[in-house]
Amino acid sequence: MPVLQSAALHSAWSFGRDVRVKLLAAMLVVFAHGAFADAGQLKGQLRCGWFENPTPANAWFTDREGEWLVAVQGGHQAQGDWPRFPPWRWVRTNGHYGYGCACMRVLTDPSGFSITKILTSSSRSLATCRKDTTLREPTPGQ
Repeated sequence: MPVLQSAALHSAWSFGRDVRVKLLAAMLVVFAHGAFADAGQLKGQLRCGWFENPTPANAWFTDREGEWLVAVQGGHQAQGDWPRFPPWRWVRTNGHYGYGCACMRVLTDPSGFSITKILTSSSRSLATCRKDTTLREPTPGQ
């Protein structure tokens, strides 16, 4: 290491050992807090209910807490992949558009009741949502 660089490095750390230890501890706390916050956020919330896609680029999700915005044509679009539905798990209401029962692990913006990111998604049988008394099956055209 050239003398100039080592002198600069030494001067940057020339204050007392106690200050260096406190500074290092503070940095570790900041980094650890960020790591744990990210890990909790990435876990998301598991939500199950009716996934509706009535027209191109428009979708919402209704669970026991209410209706969550997934996408609006020309506007909000949640990141991530929508659930995929085989024909026997999809009710067609408008060409190939319609609704189905799904579970998704998501990140949300509760203040706007919108889904910001879909982490995982999977279709469920229509009977699963129909049996859940807290859910009301979508009515096409409403």
